Amino acid sequence: MVSLRNRRSMEYILQRTAPDVVRRICEKYRVDFLSANIFARRGICEAGEIKYYLEGGLNLLHSPFLFHDMEEAVERVLLAQEEGQVVAIYGDRDADGITSTALLAQELRGMGIDVRTHLPEGDEPYGLSMKAVETIADEGARLVITVDNGITCIDEIDELNRRGIDTIVLDHHLAGQKLPDALATIDPKVASSGYPFEHLAGCAVTAKFIWALRFAMTPLYKSHVILLHAEPGPGEDTTTIVQAVELYNLVEVSRIVEELPNRSVDFEGSRLVRTLMKNIPILVLDGESELRQLRAAFGRSVDISLVDIRGELESVIPRVKGRNIFTLTTESRMAMYADGHEEIETLLSLFISCCIYRHPSLSRDYLKLMDLVAIGTIADMMPLVDENRILVRLGLKELEKGSRSSLVQLMSAQNLVGHPLSVHDVGWYLSPVINASGRLGCPSVALDLLLSDDARTMYELTNRLIELNRQRQKMGEDAWEKAKWSAKDSLESYGSKFILLDTGSIPRGLTGSLATRALKEFPATPAVIVLSQPDEGRISASMRSREGINCREFLSRFGSFFMDYGGHKAAGGFSMDCDLKDGFLKALDEEVMKMDIVQESDALVVDALVSQEDMNGNLVKVVERFEPYGEACAPLVFLHDGAKIADIINLGDPGKGNVKLMLQIGRCIWPALWWGARRDSSFDYSKGDLVRIVFRLNHNYYRGADNVQLTLLSVEHSQL
Repeated sequence: MVSLRNRRSMEYILQRTAPDVVRRICEKYRVDFLSANIFARRGICEAGEIKYYLEGGLNLLHSPFLFHDMEEAVERVLLAQEEGQVVAIYGDRDADGITSTALLAQELRGMGIDVRTHLPEGDEPYGLSMKAVETIADEGARLVITVDNGITCIDEIDELNRRGIDTIVLDHHLAGQKLPDALATIDPKVASSGYPFEHLAGCAVTAKFIWALRFAMTPLYKSHVILLHAEPGPGEDTTTIVQAVELYNLVEVSRIVEELPNRSVDFEGSRLVRTLMKNIPILVLDGESELRQLRAAFGRSVDISLVDIRGELESVIPRVKGRNIFTLTTESRMAMYADGHEEIETLLSLFISCCIYRHPSLSRDYLKLMDLVAIGTIADMMPLVDENRILVRLGLKELEKGSRSSLVQLMSAQNLVGHPLSVHDVGWYLSPVINASGRLGCPSVALDLLLSDDARTMYELTNRLIELNRQRQKMGEDAWEKAKWSAKDSLESYGSKFILLDTGSIPRGLTGSLATRALKEFPATPAVIVLSQPDEGRISASMRSREGINCREFLSRFGSFFMDYGGHKAAGGFSMDCDLKDGFLKALDEEVMKMDIVQESDALVVDALVSQEDMNGNLVKVVERFEPYGEACAPLVFLHDGAKIADIINLGDPGKGNVKLMLQIGRCIWPALWWGARRDSSFDYSKGDLVRIVFRLNHNYYRGADNVQLTLLSVEHSQL
């Protein structure tokens, strides 16, 4: 690791990379040297990680049927459809819960199901309550589906069971010691779920369920097939290598690679032979050549029935035409991510892509759901790793298209129309407006907007939502003004380890934003809890934390005090009987005092040292390759030494000290914004100076024009 310190005592960290690792990434994944260096420096070195930066198709998403309970959940909804049963959806009041509810309600109504939606209104607690159970039962529902909640609703689901009402839990929060006795539990954070990626938002879990429902409407549902490829072994026509993948619902059940001695196969000892004898269709590309190779291994006396899928593949994927499996493998991007045996990986990728894109409901039409998935994922601060990168990237594109008419007016009012959208745009200007209705106790306003197809209603609800957001902002500012000195006192009393804010009777919907504000205002604070007592008997609270403290796990230490609690890594909440407050505060004091907090470094972590030759259009492509940026994927930071100041332009209010530098790097002139450059007396730069800069590269969209500019994070005189 290289550590540099500039004249203003700002430290830069540039992690060293291993040349052999960078070279391998360059060669295996066909990327430029600069990108490979960044991958290596960020520790993104394996195929399972890199592919989510380099690829973007739906075929890379994990199958919903990896959830062990998914098929049972699908069957129960199909039964409700067949029997005309009433289905109740119970969501949450935040943007993730509202988008989850809207997605599922729209889908089930499209299936002809009688759907009733419920969100916690006013100061109702998070998750299913006994009051909600009573209401749902009175509506005559025979099935309840919880979205973005339910994993901790043990008693409520037991009561639903007692009343003969089935429950499907679609959630993404951490479970307690006991799982609810639901008909099906779909939650990637449940260790036994079977799903390989735990950081889905609630809306993404819901979208997975919707895909599975649509899949069940196709001939692919419950399909069981074997994909196979055979080729000569390394010897002189003495062995045959056979690669086979068994699939059920397009999910890999088993994979077998065997090198068989020609005409001397151990039929009883071969796992491959046992698999091929299961009476499952065996699919191949180019049946005649595959059959010849198999007969070389097994002999002509063995009857082998193969299904040639070339015609099917060519009808959906034109590039397959005229190419054999070896040619397709050399051209296939998915083969890059295979760990040997690239041919079967290529065939598997082609087959799954063919199945998905042959059915618009699983591909083209399914993309239309991604806008709400992106909003909920960004709002809930899910890490942009693994398949979240694809979900959000596709969702941003759908939002840009404006295909969901119920969002167009809201996006227009927030100046989000007419230019490419970023995670920042959605996280700052769209999801907070949707959140506002829930924070002020009326989440149905946002839900009704998302589900509306009437122009006048959409107009009225959009205006209502914007007004609610203004109210939320003012109430939040007022609450912070009253609480900020208490926050400072609390931080000192806890030895800079924690902040506890007891806010009195502010609306429970403001506790989360107040906790987030406290974290922002006190950057050294590891975690914050904000208490609110909207009524005499119950306390509601929100918790927010930084890296190193898991909110859900932390709150679990005080479970005996809570009426209910839940959350995930960065955010959580609970409700508590007022009589238990003193005991909780004492237990919290003891727990915080035991905490060993490691202060985070405020040094700038540099992703790459860029040369004059790098400062061109390729740098823009590199930045775009690593998009979208957000949680767990910070914008790229670069360092360049030797930029020449061509001009210095003061911007706006002199008191703010903002400066625009025109920097000459090689033959290019780069506009560079330096916020707060003149706020202290150490600004001593002039035209013609050579400087070392640490910067981010970003797009500035103004009046329809896309301008690339630098945002300067640090500037110092060059040592060149």
